[in-house]
Amino acid sequence: MWVRKKLLFIVEAMGGGVFTYIVDLANGLIDKYELYIAYAVRPQTPADYRDYFDERIHLIEVKNFTRSVNLIKDIKAFFEIKRIASGINPYIIHLHSSKAGALGRWAFNGKKKALFYTPHGYSFLMQNHSATKRFVYKMVEIVSAKRKCMTISCSEGEHLETLKLTKSAAYVDNGINIKKIQNLLSSIVPERERPFTVFTLGRICYQKNPVLFNQIAEVIPEVHFLWIGDGEMREELKASNIEITGWMDRKDALSKSVSADVFLLTSLWEGLPISLLEAMYMKKPCVVNDVIGNHDVIHNGVNGYVCNKVSEFVASIKDVIAGKAERLAEAAYEDILNKYNTTDMADKYLAIYDEALEIFGGGYFYLTYNCTQLMQWFSTAAVLEKAVT
Repeated sequence: MWVRKKLLFIVEAMGGGVFTYIVDLANGLIDKYELYIAYAVRPQTPADYRDYFDERIHLIEVKNFTRSVNLIKDIKAFFEIKRIASGINPYIIHLHSSKAGALGRWAFNGKKKALFYTPHGYSFLMQNHSATKRFVYKMVEIVSAKRKCMTISCSEGEHLETLKLTKSAAYVDNGINIKKIQNLLSSIVPERERPFTVFTLGRICYQKNPVLFNQIAEVIPEVHFLWIGDGEMREELKASNIEITGWMDRKDALSKSVSADVFLLTSLWEGLPISLLEAMYMKKPCVVNDVIGNHDVIHNGVNGYVCNKVSEFVASIKDVIAGKAERLAEAAYEDILNKYNTTDMADKYLAIYDEALEIFGGGYFYLTYNCTQLMQWFSTAAVLEKAVT
């Protein structure tokens, strides 16, 4: 009888795009794995977050996880995740976010269990930190990269940064759940009477660069700008043509997005933003800042616009107004169908995990979870020989 192997996700940053990523990946893997998620709640984590997950997924809150560095809390979190893993005894442990990656690579021995780490945006690339802090974060990554662990980046750009730290690396592009978003979109009626609107979605914080967003809006006051979300830097959005919605539930946020015309992403850094992928699926022309994560997905003049200064952003938006971006939006939509979706994402992780199971034991039997595959397995002499060995 086939038994699902135990897989443990350890996630400190379960909010925003990382939360959506974890939900979609976990739900995509649950038929193949007995899945546990040790997590921390953030302010952006939905109040009803448990309802997003398949009921078969085990959710365990890590009480001592904190976003910022806190020596006492971090030591407690170190031993807490060790206790959680010891109680579960998983075949595979996958660490998500920099904090979980730093603690987990030292809490667990990758020579005894399959161990993976996904940064979701390296802390040492985050420009809201001082140069000293970024140096410390990079040293932590350099030292931790010596541990037995494979780093799986969520974009090609992040993967190139990883290769500077370790050769034990791969990347699997983020994806969106097309079926789920389409079900939501099918119930939304776009607004008929509305001005031409440039929108973005997310927390109004340093990373998302509201200062640049405001500068662009000031240059074209005849265009309506919309920020779906809220945050500590909302006072930077001063232009009279900017509307801030505040935090909204998912359906309302999508309704606002569907009724807008251009997606603008001014971020200073990204992993691979879910909001961008969703805008691409909605066939919204995308105008993005030239940073890792953004330019890994959007290629200037091919499926959107990649910009470096205010004048380029303004020119790109005016191209959309002039009707010159339909071909680009269609190309971006095709990219989602063919590459950036959760079906492809889950399949790639399954292949990586199963290769690890072959190394740590059980991989060949894992592959034979139905009778047809079982017969094929027995008919291959080479595989039989390897299994007996």
